[in-house]
Amino acid sequence: MQPTHRSSRILLPVKLWFVVLSLFVALGLEYIPTGRLPGLPGWVALVLAFWCVREPLRIGMGTGFVLGLLVDVGLGAAMGQHALAYVVLAYSANRLARRVLWFPPWQQAVHVLPLLLLSQALMMGVRLLAGAEFPGWSYFLSSFSAAVLWTPLSFLLLLPQYQPVERDDNRPI
Repeated sequence: MQPTHRSSRILLPVKLWFVVLSLFVALGLEYIPTGRLPGLPGWVALVLAFWCVREPLRIGMGTGFVLGLLVDVGLGAAMGQHALAYVVLAYSANRLARRVLWFPPWQQAVHVLPLLLLSQALMMGVRLLAGAEFPGWSYFLSSFSAAVLWTPLSFLLLLPQYQPVERDDNRPI
């Protein structure tokens, strides 16, 4: 069996402004009124999980809490439901970050899927405790669509780090 060719190129460090911009774009996508279409991914949860895996020292539970409150306010949800789910998601993604990064992006999606399902289950639990009705099993389709989008999202969000660097013949790397 032939080994697959993997790039040996080192990624440039991510710029913090790009991380913040991508999180705000995800927040804007979350605010788009789509009604109750099943299968639309939770954009903030997906991008938050991505950056918690890629940058666990910069993005964590505090970021998840603030983004969760912003989503709660923007969507008119029960205050704290997204905040709780995103804090648990950020904590879990930070804990698994070193393991997940060993795998290619399509296998990373398999590792992240249970985290996304857990965050949705927490949000649904808060809604049920508040007296809402069970939304049906199609509610969990958005976690699966987010897992499918993990690979293209990884490519898109890592693209700025692949910018060419000037070559120095005196440096071996």
